[in-house]
Amino acid sequence: MTNTEDRRQRRHHREFRIEEPLWGAEERARLRELADQVSALLVATKGSAAKPAGPRLSESDLAVAATALWRARKKLTGVQDRVAKQAGRYLSASQEALDAAGVLIQDHDGDLFDSGLALEPLVFQDEPGLTSERVVETVRPSVYLAGRRIQMGQVIVGCPVAPGTTAEEADAGHP
Repeated sequence: MTNTEDRRQRRHHREFRIEEPLWGAEERARLRELADQVSALLVATKGSAAKPAGPRLSESDLAVAATALWRARKKLTGVQDRVAKQAGRYLSASQEALDAAGVLIQDHDGDLFDSGLALEPLVFQDEPGLTSERVVETVRPSVYLAGRRIQMGQVIVGCPVAPGTTAEEADAGHP
């Protein structure tokens, strides 16, 4: 045992210290040979594991699939048809599988809008009755994979109507 190893062992109580193995030079050489073989095997295994077994799903493909699932679920919301309910259960199962895989689909309907948010506003339109800017419609949801955004959401933002604006002017989008 070297001095450094000996000092490390002295940090621990006597009962927990590890004694130097009583191996001869031949046994140490054999151990070194086995360690080299294991290292070579690990390197070979990593090399084969790094190669994709088949076509891989890209993040953009995953975002497209998640968006389609979100749209289908949104279309079926409130529908009381038996077939629609069954389709809704399949979509829920798909959603749960994506959730388990670390995919989060975020709908922004009704959220307060701030220009600092990671959202792409497609349209700003006057909305009577609003007191602050809010997302009135999510056109495309934000999609996250393991907490990292892979698709930026697109939204329509409702703005409060300026005082003195008539309803016709608000509908036309001009104050």
